[in-house]
Amino acid sequence: MTEDLTPAEAYAAAKARNAEQATALAPFREMYEFGLDPFQIEACQALEAGKGVLVAAPTGSGKTIVGEFAVHLALRQGRKCFYTTPIKALSNQKYADLVKRYGPDKVGLLTGDNSVNGDAPVIVMTTEVLRNMLYAGSQALSGLGYVVMDEVHYLSDRFRGAVWEEVIIHLPESVTLVSLSATVSNAEEFGDWLDTVRGDTEVIVSESRPVPLWQHVLAGRRMYDLFEEETDHGGRGSARREVNPDLLRLARTENSRTYNPRERRRGKMVREADRERERRQRSRIWTPGRPEVIERLDAEGLLPAITFIFSRAGCEAAVQQCLYAGLRLNDDAARTRVREIVESRTASIPTEDLNVLGYYEWLEGLERGIAAHHAGMLPTFKEVVEELFVRGLVKAVFATETLALGINMPARSVVLEKLVKWNGEQHADITPGEYTQLTGRAGRRGIDVEGHAVVLWQRGMDPGHLGGLAGTRTYPLRSSFKPSYNMAVNLVDQFGRHRSRELLETSFAQFQADKSVVGISRQVQKNEEGLEGYREGMTCHLGDFEEYAGLRRDLKDRETELAKQGATQRRAEAAASLERLKPGDVIHVPTGKFAGLALVLDPGIPAGRTNGHRGFEQHDGPRPLVLTAERQVKRLASIDFPVPVEALERMRIPRSFNPRSPQSRRDLASALRTKAGHITPERHRRQRAEAADDREIARLRAALRAHPCHGCDEREDHARWAERYHRLQRDTRQLERRIEGRTNTIARTFDRIVALLTELDYLRGDEVTEHGKRLARLYGELDLLASECLREGVWEGLGPAELAACVSALVFEARQSDDAVAPKLPAGKAKAALGEMVRIWGRLDALEEDFKINQAEGVGQREPDLGFAWAAYQWASDKGLDEVLREAEMPAGDFVRWCKQVIDVLGQIAAAAPRENSTVAKNARKAVDGLLRGVVAYSSVG
Repeated sequence: MTEDLTPAEAYAAAKARNAEQATALAPFREMYEFGLDPFQIEACQALEAGKGVLVAAPTGSGKTIVGEFAVHLALRQGRKCFYTTPIKALSNQKYADLVKRYGPDKVGLLTGDNSVNGDAPVIVMTTEVLRNMLYAGSQALSGLGYVVMDEVHYLSDRFRGAVWEEVIIHLPESVTLVSLSATVSNAEEFGDWLDTVRGDTEVIVSESRPVPLWQHVLAGRRMYDLFEEETDHGGRGSARREVNPDLLRLARTENSRTYNPRERRRGKMVREADRERERRQRSRIWTPGRPEVIERLDAEGLLPAITFIFSRAGCEAAVQQCLYAGLRLNDDAARTRVREIVESRTASIPTEDLNVLGYYEWLEGLERGIAAHHAGMLPTFKEVVEELFVRGLVKAVFATETLALGINMPARSVVLEKLVKWNGEQHADITPGEYTQLTGRAGRRGIDVEGHAVVLWQRGMDPGHLGGLAGTRTYPLRSSFKPSYNMAVNLVDQFGRHRSRELLETSFAQFQADKSVVGISRQVQKNEEGLEGYREGMTCHLGDFEEYAGLRRDLKDRETELAKQGATQRRAEAAASLERLKPGDVIHVPTGKFAGLALVLDPGIPAGRTNGHRGFEQHDGPRPLVLTAERQVKRLASIDFPVPVEALERMRIPRSFNPRSPQSRRDLASALRTKAGHITPERHRRQRAEAADDREIARLRAALRAHPCHGCDEREDHARWAERYHRLQRDTRQLERRIEGRTNTIARTFDRIVALLTELDYLRGDEVTEHGKRLARLYGELDLLASECLREGVWEGLGPAELAACVSALVFEARQSDDAVAPKLPAGKAKAALGEMVRIWGRLDALEEDFKINQAEGVGQREPDLGFAWAAYQWASDKGLDEVLREAEMPAGDFVRWCKQVIDVLGQIAAAAPRENSTVAKNARKAVDGLLRGVVAYSSVG
């Protein structure tokens, strides 16, 4: 208390209070009803002292307060502040927050879709917009004092992460950078890099959650705590966290239930008493259904809850299951309020579109307090779900993991159905970082005393593994930075080639690569010491064992080589047999998932690449499209034909046959079985092995037998040491190559890109040509292809809808590759232009191969995807939403998102296209008008 202070202490306290009142932080703190946390105060004080800051803290901890203090400082100093976010939804949300605090006159918004008050001192924008402003040398940068990079850990994103590094590297030195990140395990490393490229940067890491999180496993009727907490005497925190022994026993019981033949004893099965005990145990263990989980959470007061399901279809199915189960989480007053909000927010959507979008089924779920949230939904619908959830009018949301990325939508509980998700290539366990991000939504600051993460019991679950996920805080930030064609011309234009190269070597990617070299060098030294020991172990008194071991390796390598040659020859014979196939041939597929009788519909495509991803999908022969006897239409690969194939019979394929029609497939498959079901294919005879007659193998075997070490009694012991020596030597050479490869990697990639651009006359030394200046205005994955299409006049003479169809191929990427049926394309000029785009891409792809620009490393031009061309053409031609979505077979949210991206690139093309003797710019603007209507126009989030 104040009266207990000595006069000196009272004077010091008063002096400290007066000093704080003179700071910018004092009036800022008064703007909030709650007190600031220590990490927020520390970060704000560092900012006011003129330092940059990196704040790494858990989801929901309030790190955006630091960003808002940067806004406060900028306005107080009469300077500008740009607040950047990774996604438009976050930009819209932050814009609304800042307008509420500072008024619409002082805050602007710039995204790909919206431009509001662009001259305001505070502008919220997506990170790409700021990157484009930096390259364009925009006047809006004058007077810029602060840049806030919210969710800066996005720089790990392999598709968009490079943009964050471009901004950090290219921002003027006078700008103070505020980086806000999720809790990452290498924040200090990232801070060291920021210190190098941006100057004095304070790293503030907070690992404490504002709301404690309790972890549970729901198995059957019982909710188990994941951890058995042993708290300290004060009861404030846990001294040790052990996995709940009840859960471990449950897992052991579950895993031991599977019948094991070894349990037979003298012909008798396990005793009846054991089976009865097993039945009782099984009655207590099951994975609860989705409605059952929500009812359980509701009964225990754990709603609102977000259930993460790693599938869009799964989210929609979960809502339907809850509706069919009669679940109602809202009373009549809440139902009325929900309907009022929904009708207000969707008033601009025409009635006929509401029917197409499944509005009434969606509304029924919302009125009951239940909703889905995923990228396939119409953006307006997603926004309504978010608003109702925050208001407490939706209490159960089934969402994909995209909801975990930044949107301010906290819950009391988070449910994880499974710990495995599809990562685009395979089903993989979620990482500790992903688990932390998902469960970070649980616990609402200022509302909940504690948050709850509930994992549903699944057969084969390992509680120890789950405990490791929940107890680990490993979420390292890894750079995904790669130079691009657009980046190269913009850098050379501003700084020249030499300075650009130096700038790229300051990237976080190169910083991490250089640091990793130190550890690899140490490993090389250890390996060299080990090699000395192995050399002693293989010493033989009869002769040079290293020479003898070399002969053994040569023999093994030669045998392996001949085996490969034999396999290659068999593949070549199989490929030749495939080339002889014709439509109507009946064949027997010898192996693979679709083994058995099949009818050839299309012999396939020539050898070579089929999808533009070098190193991913090479085919050394045709890929026949077949109808199997089980009514499936599939395009097979050479791997399905390890031996040559011959036509067993011939059949006529009806002209009316449609591979998309189940009835057509059923009728033709029936005819196939009738025609050839009785035929037994001949077995392929294996040929004599090449090794039996090989002279080199005979020579090596003779040399081995004649070598002095061959007669050594300890020959096999020496051989084991020699094999270890060889393996370690091989590993050491690989490490040395890695050291060589990691030094100046970014700069070397930049050099190759510059060389290709010079070949195409985009660059001449440090000069950027007219073609290069056009490329500098085109941002996107296929920037060079778009520039080449403008250069060669591919889009001249196209109407607006035809141009929209062509541009869609630059942005669209199908979620799943389906090459069984070619995509539907607009006829006439658009189809010819799309064909020409693919031809140009083929030329660029070959050129990239010549210059060693590798798509597997994230650099280069993928093949244009024509899968959205028909939908874009139809929509730009003023067709109805029902017809377009039905033919596109695509959710409304995906359709809107792809349209927005096409609109964005059309805007770039309108700005970059030639002004004289060209219709492209005018038609690009018309195409934007044609696309920006209906659901696309009234969806404010892209």
